Amino acid sequence: MSTQFSTTTIQQPDLAKACKAAGDPLRMSILKLLGQGAFGVLELCRVFDIKQSSMSHHLKILAQAGLASTQREGNSIFYRRPLIQGNEPFNQWLSATFSAIDGSEDEAHAQVQAAVTEVLQERAQACAEFFARHAEDFKEQQDLIASHDQYGEALNELLNSVTSGQTSLTQALEIGPGEGAFIPALSQHFERVTALDISPDMLALTQQVVNQQSLLNVRCVLGEADQLDDEKGGYQFAAANMVLHHVPAPKTIFQQVAGLLTKGGSLLITDLCPHEQTWARESCGDLWLGFDPADLTAWAREAGLTEGPSQFLGLRNGFQIQFRLFHKE
Repeated sequence: MSTQFSTTTIQQPDLAKACKAAGDPLRMSILKLLGQGAFGVLELCRVFDIKQSSMSHHLKILAQAGLASTQREGNSIFYRRPLIQGNEPFNQWLSATFSAIDGSEDEAHAQVQAAVTEVLQERAQACAEFFARHAEDFKEQQDLIASHDQYGEALNELLNSVTSGQTSLTQALEIGPGEGAFIPALSQHFERVTALDISPDMLALTQQVVNQQSLLNVRCVLGEADQLDDEKGGYQFAAANMVLHHVPAPKTIFQQVAGLLTKGGSLLITDLCPHEQTWARESCGDLWLGFDPADLTAWAREAGLTEGPSQFLGLRNGFQIQFRLFHKE
């Protein structure tokens, strides 16, 4: 996902090529959309209502100019913005250009955003339908990759490190609690815990744990993080364990949770590192085949979160789990 340019200097012909690529109104709109996450060619064709040949032409120009990069997910290719790391001249120009595009007014923005919403809803619906079909055998499906038994101890250690020495721990949030395996630990540390899930079938499994263990300080909420906007700044801790690879637009989780966290609050992300085991898409309902740690760091930084400790756990089946803590200063 690297550009063809030198990151230490910018040659005038290269800069002229990049400026020309970014200067086209349609390509500006494409770049603005790619700021939200990765999209396939056919998804972009739907959003902008143009033919695949035309979209492929524009994406090729952006990629050759270093303004877009590709991300392979199994047999599918997604386009995204390149990861910007370091303060080299081209990266500085790229960052400033993306900031200007993000802040620009687009007459067709409302129409584009409505089409994007449809695309993301279809991704979410496919995921929800998978969990509706497999809620009863969720543990069996999850065990194909990583069961909570394999990484739960590391989760609890990280939770203890966050809460150690704090006397007033009011609210915690877990996004996508699955079978609710982490909920009892959160319940012990915080006065109130919210278990949030878009799947009613999976949320019912968490509710069973809450009922069986009489966790009176836990509430189960059906929906997405933006439905908790009236509680902004009220959570001291949030967790998303093995969830991001099921989320239609993973980057948005960081933005949404950052708004919900109080100053000094922490976000714990547990998810897979990049892998090529494509069977996970069909067998486990995965939308994404893991994440580059640098991407999670960049998404957190854009959301105003700073990076904390990280841990990595290799599993015998070839998967690797990353445990990432981020803090709201």
